[in-house]
Amino acid sequence: MEIHCKICYIDNKVRISPLTGICTAGSLLRNRLQKQKNRRGIIMSRQLFYNGLVYMDHRFQKLCVLTEDGAIAGIGEWISDPQAERIDLKGRRLTPGFLDIHTHGAAGADVNGADPAGYEKISCFMASQGTVGWLGSVLTDTKEQTLACIEAYRKWKTMEHKGAVMMGIHLEGPFLSPEYKGAMPQSLLQVKNIPLIEEYQRAAEGDIRYITVSPEIEGMTEDIPKLKALGIQVAIGHSGADYDTARAAIANGAMAATHTGNAMKLLHQHFPAIWGAVLEDDEVYCEIICDGRHLHPGTVRLILKTKGLDRVIAVTDSIMAAGLPDGEYKLGVNDVVVTDGDAKLKTDGTRAGSTLTTGKALENLAAFTGKPIEALLPLLTENPAKLLGLTDRFGYIKENRAASFAVLDEMGRVAETYVEGRRVFSRDILK
Repeated sequence: MEIHCKICYIDNKVRISPLTGICTAGSLLRNRLQKQKNRRGIIMSRQLFYNGLVYMDHRFQKLCVLTEDGAIAGIGEWISDPQAERIDLKGRRLTPGFLDIHTHGAAGADVNGADPAGYEKISCFMASQGTVGWLGSVLTDTKEQTLACIEAYRKWKTMEHKGAVMMGIHLEGPFLSPEYKGAMPQSLLQVKNIPLIEEYQRAAEGDIRYITVSPEIEGMTEDIPKLKALGIQVAIGHSGADYDTARAAIANGAMAATHTGNAMKLLHQHFPAIWGAVLEDDEVYCEIICDGRHLHPGTVRLILKTKGLDRVIAVTDSIMAAGLPDGEYKLGVNDVVVTDGDAKLKTDGTRAGSTLTTGKALENLAAFTGKPIEALLPLLTENPAKLLGLTDRFGYIKENRAASFAVLDEMGRVAETYVEGRRVFSRDILK
């Protein structure tokens, strides 16, 4: 567990000099990154990534990437800048860093119970898996504990960071169906309560970005526009909703389905239900957990064929056991037992999240589908960025975006991770 944090404290030596005659990053992103300098305790520099294959326009190309102050400043077949730190990719592939929008923890830290140091531990572990940004998924809990999670996140934002960026908060509940609650504690489920979410959003200073609701909860579908007005993207899940109810939720603004095929009523030829509704709709994004347990590989292929590669998001739904051996762990208020990497509630054996990582998810997707990595990368990069409205920062290797990358070896495994120009993980150095 300790080693995951150590590998994240590796930073490149930096050199400062003015940019001369290349291109500059957009002022908005640069200003945002400049404001982070003191907080992160890092002096930014220019870097030139070369001798590799860069992922742009859904294909790998022989390109160079120039960064300045943590943002992408230029991309071209040949860039000369003697003042920049040269980073030899050694023929490896440079991709946008991965985004995980649904995770409950890793490396011994549970989102529901973590302090700011715990969130940083998760961030460090995420970086070792190629993840550059993640949402802390708060399992349905008491009001007091949910506010404590939000406060821990606010304090984390003021710290010096060594790993991935915590992009904000995902509320998984509390407005969920008791019948399809999964690992949610039934006693803490609620009917619709928009004032409660307004209070949470104020406490989070607008950083609750995502919420999962069950559309069949009375009045919930009608209140989806109110959630959207708070700046929160809405997913439907943990639900036994019929087809028409799910369609109404989508019409009112729901844009995603939480861990599609799990904790939801399944498709029947006479009752397509919520699963049929989200598979049919061309705009809705479907989360999928590709650990080989939550979905059969054939089901993964079916979802991808039905939805298309631009409307599926690979998530981990990981718990604090990710990166650790089998044993007993926590998921919110629940006791969880992990056996052979499979996490289940101690009380009744209900599956409770996963031990999956983003790096492993990419490997599994390639194995399940036979598709090349370049076809699958959007599931971990641009698709979650588009859903959350973060494409100005994440999801692409383009000028003016954050210099947040994963470096993949010839086998498609994560070799290095960079967050806003900082190397936060290197497998070679770890060895």
